[in-house]
Amino acid sequence: MTIRYSKDALKFLSKLDQKSVRRIREAILGLTFVPPVGDIKTMQGYSDRRMRLRVGSWRVIYKYGQEGELEILFVIDIGNRGDIYK
Repeated sequence: MTIRYSKDALKFLSKLDQKSVRRIREAILGLTFVPPVGDIKTMQGYSDRRMRLRVGSWRVIYKYGQEGELEILFVIDIGNRGDIYK
């Protein structure tokens, strides 16, 4: 499975310290397992089956997709708990 990050997600990660970035990336890597590992919930109000992963006080918004035969994990956004849903 391939992991792709949006521009917004990469921008948020660039502002964090290395320890936090490592923690978030390890949690995202857990999403590639079957079944996915982590505190995961389906987001309401989206037709593209977005999910959220809780990593401490951060939230990772993602979805799964197909590109040909490749299965892709799209990381749409990463942010703080209170700001990510706005």
